[in-house]
Amino acid sequence: MLDKEISRRRLLLGAGCVMGASLLSFPAQASRSTNSRDLSVFNLNTGERVKASYWEKGRYLPDGLAELNHLLRDYRRDEVFNIDRKLFDQLYLLQQRLGHHGEIQLISGYRSPATNNAKHRRSKGVAKHSYHVLGQAVDVRLQGVQLAHLRKAALQLKVGGVGYYPSDNFVHLDTGPVRSW
Repeated sequence: MLDKEISRRRLLLGAGCVMGASLLSFPAQASRSTNSRDLSVFNLNTGERVKASYWEKGRYLPDGLAELNHLLRDYRRDEVFNIDRKLFDQLYLLQQRLGHHGEIQLISGYRSPATNNAKHRRSKGVAKHSYHVLGQAVDVRLQGVQLAHLRKAALQLKVGGVGYYPSDNFVHLDTGPVRSW
């Protein structure tokens, strides 16, 4: 009788732990459990806005990706590039972590090699072999979110690079190795 009581207690305790753990909110789990992923982005250089669903029911949506790729294009040369899908996921997860539902303000997305080389010649702050050229980087800010708070949340994701540029009012995100500066 005592063995059955102990087993029952262990069963109830184990079930309680499982239920409690399932109530915890982790950004990665939240993104997997949603039916769709949407991003709302405002390109500060062109004045263009896009609100696009880029993922739904376990698959990426070509139309949504195309809209976002166009918005993140190298506007100087009007060159569209296929942006790394993981970058869109990173932005989505970042907004989930922050509870931010507004627009992402885009400072810089894709850069053609010619644009990047020209920017690199003018500024030491532009990497010669930038992830922007590979379609794997964005420079952004979120309206209503302090830049330091955005940086901290991005670092907590531990996915890719995070650069902090408070004097220029943006955070750099990329899908390269985890690192920060």
